[in-house]
Amino acid sequence: MGADRFSTATRLKALGTALVQGPAAARVYRARPQRRSRLTGRAALLALVVCSLVVALAYPMRQWVTQRSDIADQRRLTEHARAQVKRLRDEKARLEDPAYVEQQARQHLHFVRPGEIGYSVVDGSGVTRPRKDEGAADRPWYSNLWDGVDTSDDHR
Repeated sequence: MGADRFSTATRLKALGTALVQGPAAARVYRARPQRRSRLTGRAALLALVVCSLVVALAYPMRQWVTQRSDIADQRRLTEHARAQVKRLRDEKARLEDPAYVEQQARQHLHFVRPGEIGYSVVDGSGVTRPRKDEGAADRPWYSNLWDGVDTSDDHR
């Protein structure tokens, strides 16, 4: 096959046209190779099919990637929830133990057993008023109660 890849009908038509115009035109036709377009019909069709496939698959691929990300997020949330459930079950098991409940009551609520004497040392100076930098949540409940009573007496 030569450098000229036109169909036979196209070459014959061009040669016939050159012969009709005269022998000089026929020589020019044969001497000068026909310049061929780089984009053939098949290449254009292939490019169109590839572009159509890219456009057709772009949205489903984006949806797939988004759904995979959502699935990964839900798995992380599930693992976090499972860890929280495990922690709460452990806390529930501890709260069912009477020794642990008693320890928490003594520590946070300053409870004492019958017959015991409870002492609260405020700051060692003999003044029962709390320090200013200590918040209400950091003090025992009875200190907050007496502070409220004292404050209401001062406003009379």
